[in-house]
Amino acid sequence: MKLRILAIALSWTCLLLSPCGAQEVHEDKPNIVLMIVDDLGIGDLGCFGNDTMRTPNIDRLAREGVQLKHHISAASMCTPSRAAFLTGRYPIRSGMVSNRVSRVISTLGAPAGLPRNETTFAALLKRQGYSTALIGKWHEGLNCDSRHDHCHHPYNYGFDYFYGMPFTLFEPCWPDPSRDTELAIGGKVWLCIQLVAVAALTAALGKLSRLICLPWSFIFSMILFIFLLGYFWFSSYKSPLYWDCLLMREHEITEQPMKAERAGSIMVREATSFMERHREGPFLLVFSFLHVHVPLPTTTEFIGTSKHGLYGDNVQEMDFMVGKLLDAIDDFGVRNHTLVYFTSDHGGHLEARVGHAQVGGWNGIYKGGKGMAGWEGGIRVPGLVRWPGRLPAGKVIEEPTSMMDVFPTLAAVSGSTVPQDRVIDGQDLMPLLQGDVERSEHEFLFHYCGAFLHAARWHPKDSEAVWKVHYVTPVFQPPGAQGCYETQYCRCSGKLVTYHDPPLLFDLTRDPSESTPLTPDTEPSYNVVIQTVANAVKEHKKSIIPVRHQISELNQGNIWLKPCCGVFPFCLCDTEGNTSAVGA
Repeated sequence: MKLRILAIALSWTCLLLSPCGAQEVHEDKPNIVLMIVDDLGIGDLGCFGNDTMRTPNIDRLAREGVQLKHHISAASMCTPSRAAFLTGRYPIRSGMVSNRVSRVISTLGAPAGLPRNETTFAALLKRQGYSTALIGKWHEGLNCDSRHDHCHHPYNYGFDYFYGMPFTLFEPCWPDPSRDTELAIGGKVWLCIQLVAVAALTAALGKLSRLICLPWSFIFSMILFIFLLGYFWFSSYKSPLYWDCLLMREHEITEQPMKAERAGSIMVREATSFMERHREGPFLLVFSFLHVHVPLPTTTEFIGTSKHGLYGDNVQEMDFMVGKLLDAIDDFGVRNHTLVYFTSDHGGHLEARVGHAQVGGWNGIYKGGKGMAGWEGGIRVPGLVRWPGRLPAGKVIEEPTSMMDVFPTLAAVSGSTVPQDRVIDGQDLMPLLQGDVERSEHEFLFHYCGAFLHAARWHPKDSEAVWKVHYVTPVFQPPGAQGCYETQYCRCSGKLVTYHDPPLLFDLTRDPSESTPLTPDTEPSYNVVIQTVANAVKEHKKSIIPVRHQISELNQGNIWLKPCCGVFPFCLCDTEGNTSAVGA
């Protein structure tokens, strides 16, 4: 009998130590692919009601997974929204907010960035044995004290591999017809500088050793020529194109300035290569699209393919790239063991125009857009989650959810735990996604415009209603418009906002477009709702620990922090044409 028990014990030990046993342990940790699009409107996708834009790959993802119809971004601008996404916390808690006009990191020459004491989901998963990569846009800072310190590089936040744009696309990045000429001239000017420097050094040494007879004035004039040429070269490159529109692989700048229209295809190649290298898993891939942010760099294969001009072309190219990533997951045989999440960082940009042509997204029935923290169009984003065999296909969830929920959800599926030394505002989505519960864990959600709280929503546990209370709303300009076309982005405070006392109240289940404010005469629960939400706002504000506002205080550009792939100021380079994807 003892021998039999010993044999059984040995057999179980062998099983646990066998490769098969190791595979079972791995099966508990899915691969994770997170796709986040830049400035995509919720109304731009077929699966969210658009019947004139072709997005077959994203629509397929919706059919095969769970669709979150009431998915909310924590901010209506890029930098704070992405900070909240990474940390599961309102950006006001990390200081990734501003009380000034600019609400995003404005240049790579600014020392602003996500504080290093913040914990990202990448850091959590890395501790659980995940290989982690960020491909694409970062926009959470880069340098602190020098152009090479990379204190805010993705590597400091749990990512093993980075390829992409440390900043963000904006108008100077594309098109740039002079780029190739400047690269050629730049190389020759730098060679000239080197030759003159060698000549000056040789002449100085020869003069000191009395081997040659040259006047010191001639040698000093050579040195002065070097400094003047460098100064005039730097002065001729004032455009942000040269200092912010660049690509990096790991810590190396590979393209400065970048060739924006080809960046997306290189990013897809990098992502595919990363997944192939780590197909045995588990891996985390955050694919952060440069699409569909202005200036909408689009390859010639997609220009003219949509009914909505350049913006539509760019959306359809983005959808094609989503298809490439989904195909790679299938090709590597990890489809059933990969959780895929798709979203946008905030609503579409209504005021993005070239002349009278709209080049920003459409937010469907929702009022407002990018930069508007309270109105639904600025913060209602598409949410899609697919995990074959674990999540039901075709399920639609109308309950309020947040992009901040990704953090605790990934902690749960990876076997990790969320930090206990700070407030985490997100909630684990798995019970809701799997159908174990029918109600969202979010009773209240708070909506900030920079450092200012503009609105809050309440979803009572005993009611289907979703109440929305607005304390501050932007003043649209010109009068009668539905956006802030004179200032490009709506303001958060001052004369260009309206302070509401009493606040505006809407029930989003009855009025999702926020077209008709409720009053005590039209809504019997008006006073109860207003008071309940006011109490919740008061309690929420008590939980905010004051920290330094990165985007208010540290958002000024400095020459010594500007990245450079050569010897400053000779910073033009392009190695992408001859470089293949490098392993992590």
